[in-house]
Formats: sequence, C-alpha cells, structure tokens
Amino acid sequence: MYNMIIVDDEPQIRKGLSKSFPWQQVGFHVIDTFENGLEAINYLNLDTTDIQLILCDIRMPIMNGIQLAEYVYKNMPNITMVFLSAYEDFNYAKDALRFGVKRYIVKPTKYNELLITFDELRQELDEKAIERQETPSTYYDNIIHEVNDYILSDLANANLEKAAEKVHMSTHYLSKLYSQQTSLTFSTFLLNKRMEKAAELLVDYRYKTYEISDLLGYNNPKNFTRCFKKFFGITPREFRMKGINYDNKS
Repeated sequence: MYNMIIVDDEPQIRKGLSKSFPWQQVGFHVIDTFENGLEAINYLNLDTTDIQLILCDIRMPIMNGIQLAEYVYKNMPNITMVFLSAYEDFNYAKDALRFGVKRYIVKPTKYNELLITFDELRQELDEKAIERQETPSTYYDNIIHEVNDYILSDLANANLEKAAEKVHMSTHYLSKLYSQQTSLTFSTFLLNKRMEKAAELLVDYRYKTYEISDLLGYNNPKNFTRCFKKFFGITPREFRMKGINYDNKS
C-alpha cells in the first residue's frame, strides 16, 4: 500500500476524491488533503509519514501545482507527482514533463480512467521498489520471509490482501513474486500450513474437530473436512481414529 496526499483548492473535490474513490483497491492510502502547494510542502517537510505520491490540481492560490511539482522534483525525487486539472494547456503539460510529473489527468475525469491510471502507477511504483534494491535476492528473501511470518502468526485470518499491505505491494505483484520465489502460490502455502497445523491439533484429543476448524479460519466445519480430506486423503475423524502420527515439518 502506497501513501499519498491530495492537493486541491476546491473542498468538494478534495472530499470527493479522498472519500469516494476506492484507493485501497488500487494499492493507495490517502493520508491527508491540502488546499494549496505550500500546505503540502509544510506537511512533507515534517517528515512524519513516508509519502510516495501526490495527486495535485494545477491552479491554486498561494502556491500552484507547477511550483509544488518543481519543489518536489528538486528536493523529494522519490515522490511521484500526478496532475488533475480542468485546463488542457500545452504550457502546463510541458512544465509537468519538465518536473517529472507522471500523469496529466483532465477534469472531469471518469471513474474508470482513474482506476486504470492508478493501477498503472501502482505497478510502476512496485517496479521502482525492486529496482532501488542493491541486492535483489536479499530483498526478495526478506519479502517472502515477512509474508511467511505473517501467515504463520495468523493462520485463521491470513490473506493475500493483508500480506500485500504489510510489504507495501499490490496483491497482483506480490502473488506473482511469491510464486516466482517459492514455486508455490500464496494460497497453496497457506493451505499447506493450515493442514499441517490441523494434523498437529488432531493428535491432541482436547480439541474438538469443529474447534480446530474455527482456529484455522474455516467458519464451516464441512469446508474444513473437505479440504482436509482432499489434502490427506482421509477425513479428520479417520485421521484421529487411526492415530496417525503426522510429522509436522515446514
């Protein structure tokens, strides 16, 4: 998940953009909104939150979007700038390119256009995050290690969306990366660990089957039984009755 701020002098636009668009769906989190470039710079200079992207209007009082883009370009080059403006002006577009602005969106914009634009931007930020690493293999290993730790710490609730948020990546990119690095899909690894834990708990007769099902995130015990049988070839009850000593190794 990438942190962003919105800068626009129109209150309704700031509120509409920050509250009505599904930012998390495309991998972004709106930290705050500001009505001009100077307010945004003052916030950025506090250095309290790592901001990756600014969605900004061009014409604003006190400090406009071009001035903000120039400041960011010279002082905070790791921040991506995106213009959202009602003005289709060649000079604005030229200045936007000069100061590294990644997109120039013309108001009023359509919902699907925003969706596509920010999905593309998220993928670009994902790629930049990889490229910045001096030792890619170590970087990948750290990501997989963090994801696996997260899964093992919360088998009942673990999911790809939360894992992606923890490592600041999109679900699509993390899913692809996980498969490339481990030769397993995220869901396969999660299922393996749930089934290993289920076998371990079934050996302990203090646990009822439905309790184990609940502990591992299966709201319906029948679903748990179905998954267990598909994985081991026998039902949880048969596993317990036969007294199978399952060797629970990672």
